[in-house]
Amino acid sequence: MTRRDYYEVLGISRSAAPQEIKSAYRKLAIRYHPDKNTGDKASEEKFKEAAEAYSVLSDTEKRARYDQFGHAGLGSESGGFQGFDPDIFSDFGDVIGDFFGFGGSTGQSRSRHGDDLRFDLTISFKEAALGVKTKIKIPRRETCANCKGIGADPKSGLVTCSTCGGQGSVRHQQGFFTIARTCSNCQGSGQFIEKACSECRGNGYLQNEKVLEIKIPAGISDGACLKVSREGQAGPRNGPRGDLYVMISIEEHPFFKRKDQHIFCTVPITFSTAALGGKITVPTFENKEQIKIPAGTQSDTVFRLKGRGIVNLNGRGKGDQLVQIIVVTPTKLTQEETELLKRLDAISEKSKEAHSLFKKVREMLD
Repeated sequence: MTRRDYYEVLGISRSAAPQEIKSAYRKLAIRYHPDKNTGDKASEEKFKEAAEAYSVLSDTEKRARYDQFGHAGLGSESGGFQGFDPDIFSDFGDVIGDFFGFGGSTGQSRSRHGDDLRFDLTISFKEAALGVKTKIKIPRRETCANCKGIGADPKSGLVTCSTCGGQGSVRHQQGFFTIARTCSNCQGSGQFIEKACSECRGNGYLQNEKVLEIKIPAGISDGACLKVSREGQAGPRNGPRGDLYVMISIEEHPFFKRKDQHIFCTVPITFSTAALGGKITVPTFENKEQIKIPAGTQSDTVFRLKGRGIVNLNGRGKGDQLVQIIVVTPTKLTQEETELLKRLDAISEKSKEAHSLFKKVREMLD
């Protein structure tokens, strides 16, 4: 039977890079693998054909001979799988192995990460604006000091699995193809606990509390999440720790409000200050600032204090503090204050500005 061109089999061009060759074969291997197409002879033949093509094109020397002389250049290596590597799936590691449910060719299990942890932290408005270092106490698993996290009694240690000989996997022959499956006796670790540690009872960890110092950056927002790497739960059998995620909540401030990187506040002034002008002192997070109030300032006027807002997390300067002026109307007057205001009212009605305004109002009412 005439064999098809290997590039045609994999569906790639003759200039395909090694990664393209591997990717093309991977797709065909998943599609036509015997475990996925039990009893389907056509799929089995296509799987063999793809494997044969990959075994040649993935080898630099074989590919060069094939490109120059075709199938004839491979001699006995072409056809019959004499040149086919039975452990060809090892090129793909976990990608193919996990898909079909069998382990990689090395047979050794990977270290498992511990679980991630979440901690909810509430900070003050000022702490969020200026940044702060704070300590938190989190309950988490700590590696057992007695057994160093292996879970076995320190004297007896871990016992090598007799089923897989410590490899963590058992090889099975399926026709022309050899695959490695995770050992069911040791679950892929290659070892097991014969006598458990008396301290952790075989878990490899103990429940404890850990105090950590957390740095809250200036300008952090409500609802932000800080990731603290490798401060989560301890991993099984001395595996790496998971991560800690700190969720930030910010308390409301009685005086300041925040909008993006700006701080907003409302400051009351007297009627006389608004009318005559003057200076008022305004609190900021870092110190106090004076604002000059021009004569005739109206209620709801907003003054801006440059650079007195919140620092930008990306380092692009700071926001401003916006100060809204509210003119307070007195509700309880002394006899003297009442008389003075009456005199002021009488004088104001005679002023040209007031006379013109009152005239317009009367005209609208007529």
